Amino acid sequence: MIAKLPPLPDLDAMMQITARLEYARTHTPCLKGAEAGDLIRHVPGKRAVFRGTLDGRDVIFRLNLTSENGATQREWDELQRIWPYMATGDLRTPEPICASLDAGIIVQERITGTPLLELLYALEPQARAKWLAPAAAWLRQSTAMSQGWRAAAPDRWIARAEAASAQQPFAQLRALEVAILSQMRRLAPDVAAVPWRTAICHGDYHPNNLIAQGMRLTGIDLGGSQRLPLLKDAARFAMHMGRRRLRLSGITCLGVDRTCLTTFADTLDMSAQERGAVLPFFLAFEALIRVENTGLPAGRIRRAEKMYRALLQDLERTGSAAPLL
Repeated sequence: MIAKLPPLPDLDAMMQITARLEYARTHTPCLKGAEAGDLIRHVPGKRAVFRGTLDGRDVIFRLNLTSENGATQREWDELQRIWPYMATGDLRTPEPICASLDAGIIVQERITGTPLLELLYALEPQARAKWLAPAAAWLRQSTAMSQGWRAAAPDRWIARAEAASAQQPFAQLRALEVAILSQMRRLAPDVAAVPWRTAICHGDYHPNNLIAQGMRLTGIDLGGSQRLPLLKDAARFAMHMGRRRLRLSGITCLGVDRTCLTTFADTLDMSAQERGAVLPFFLAFEALIRVENTGLPAGRIRRAEKMYRALLQDLERTGSAAPLL
C-alpha cells in the first residue's frame, strides 16, 4: 500500500506570504526578527495563518491578504481589548505580540495543547461532559465586559437562513429545511418580544477553536469577533457537535446534546424567553447556515437528516411560555 502524501503547499500563496513578511520585517521594527514556518490555513484572496518564530519565540502569524476595510486594525484592536481580561487563569486568549497593519500581519502567542473537539473524540463518552462547563464559562468570561442590549431583529437572520437553504442540493434535507424555516418564522414574535443580549462574540465559537492544555482552555481564531446576539455563539457550539453526533449525555434536545444546552443556559443565566425562543431560533439558524455539498459521504447526509428531524420535532413544541430546557 502506498502512503498518501501530504498536499503540496500553494507556491503562489507562499510567495505572497514571503513578500508580505519581508515587507513587514523592513518597515515594522518589532517584526525584524520574524521567520515564517508551516502554513496552517489559507483562504485564497482572503487570509493565511502560519507558524513561525519572532526573535526565536514560537508564534502564530495571521495575514489578511486584502485590506477588507480595516480588518487587520479591527482584529488587532480586539485582541488587545480582550487580552487583559483573559491573560491568566484557566480561561484565556492568545497574547497579542506585534502587528504590521500596513502589511496586514498580526503576531500572537502560539498555543500548545489539543483542540477540544479532538480531545472529546479521544475521551470515553462518560468523561466528555465535564468539558462543557469550562467551554460555557469561556464564552461568559470573554463576553462579560462587552454585554449590552439591542432591539431583536429576527427577520435578518431568517433571510440569511433562507438564502443558505436555497443552496441545499439534497432534496430530503431541503424539505426539512423548509419546515425548520417555518418554525423560525413562528418563533420570531417571541424572539422579538424582548431586546437581545448582545456582546462582542467570537463569531465562530466551536470546540476546535478552544485549545485544551490540562484544564486550561484558550480560545483561538478571534478574527471574526464582532457584536452579535450572545446566544448565537452558544448555538454555534452546540450545533457544531450536533452535526457530528458526538455523544455527551446521550439525551437529545433540539437536535443536539441536552446537557450541552442546559450547561450553556445555566452558565449564561438564560431567561425562560431565551431558553424557549431565542436559543432554539439560533439553533435552527446554525443548522441551516452550513450547507451540505454533494462531495460529502452518505453517512454525513444521514446524520444531518436525523439531526434535522430531531430539531424540527422539538422546535414545534417550544416557545417562551413552554421552554424545553
